[in-house]
Amino acid sequence: MSYHYLLDLALIILSTKLLGLVTQRIQMPQVVGALLAGLILGPACLNILGETAFLTQLSEMGVIVLMFTAGLGTDVQELKRSGKAGFLVALLGVLVPLVMGTCLAWLAGRTGMIDYGGFLEAVFVGTILTATSVSITVETLRELGKLETTVGNTILAAALIDDVLGLIALTLVSSLAGSGERISLVLLKILLFFVFVAVASLVVLWFFRWLVFCGKGQNLRRYPVLAFVLCLLMAYCSEEFFGVADITGAYAAGLMISCTPKAKYIESKFEPLSYLLLTPVFFASIGINVELPRMDGSLILFSLLLLVVSVLSKLAGCGLGARFCRFDKRESMQVGVGMVCRGEVALIVANRGLALGVLSSAMMTPVIITVIGGTILTPVLLKLAFQSPSKPEASSLLDHYQETEQLDYVSEQLLEENRKGLESGRKQPD
Repeated sequence: MSYHYLLDLALIILSTKLLGLVTQRIQMPQVVGALLAGLILGPACLNILGETAFLTQLSEMGVIVLMFTAGLGTDVQELKRSGKAGFLVALLGVLVPLVMGTCLAWLAGRTGMIDYGGFLEAVFVGTILTATSVSITVETLRELGKLETTVGNTILAAALIDDVLGLIALTLVSSLAGSGERISLVLLKILLFFVFVAVASLVVLWFFRWLVFCGKGQNLRRYPVLAFVLCLLMAYCSEEFFGVADITGAYAAGLMISCTPKAKYIESKFEPLSYLLLTPVFFASIGINVELPRMDGSLILFSLLLLVVSVLSKLAGCGLGARFCRFDKRESMQVGVGMVCRGEVALIVANRGLALGVLSSAMMTPVIITVIGGTILTPVLLKLAFQSPSKPEASSLLDHYQETEQLDYVSEQLLEENRKGLESGRKQPD
């Protein structure tokens, strides 16, 4: 038995923490440092660490726990209020990238920039851009203290709906490629998943309240154990039986636990597990898995254009959806930026295209560059989007000056009244 995995873990935890502190010093989220640590240690740079089955499974556990804790910290009532906005944001966040990505790939193929595999390949490129992975967004918003805001809840609601809409889009394109999947079966599985979540929620709430009422939950350590079991079971069932992403099941489990009496205690026990081990491994593994093949000039140009379109399409689609729901311009920009990251979801869709023979192997390079670029840009753009203006506007300065003048006038009046009161007191006979 090899114990080299212990050295790998030590290097990952140390490097992610050190580079996280460096990026924090330059006013950037620490998650950027964790991503850079994986890139530096991985095959893309120093080639010290490589992808292993252990790191892959541990990183998957990391994203599951990350989304579970995000569900734990979510205000369910606020999430319900964000449902309508989340649906519109997700709908436009799927349609706009699908159209823009398809048009870009079609034009690039027609002009000879890339090897053109036909219109179906262009549509599949657009389908890849519909994906959204909010794991990095969640960590960045938590670090900025903005996760439990209206914008944060809208992003989470939109991400859940985006996962469903993206799955439908993938199934439609796959059926056109002759995969044999039926859209009716996919829709039925999604409907059954939500029914399953609703029933499981009722059972979980009843069970936890019964534990508290009967006094069988006096040993508080039982609650985190039971919550973790629920998280793993929901993640497994969503992926295995319903074809929905495991992180969606984990987030649903977190929402269930957030409604129980011991939610805050459970959340406090999961934070060390996520912070010490699982989250650093997950973010570092994203960089470790990056391998950039050789590219010619036209492929580099197309990769950069695909990255730009991937960012702008989510900003335009999701931001426009937020504006329709009466968010202001700043909040709409924040929602759009929060949906930019594609992450592992885009790679899963791309691999499906390769398996079906719709997507060429050469197209994987632009997709990988788009995923890497979006992953690194998302926390940086979120930091800028939530940053308060450093300089007050002219109107604010004028208002401040007027308020100061009014305070000075009031102070003078009070001093004058006090002076008259003292003089009249001295004139009165003893």
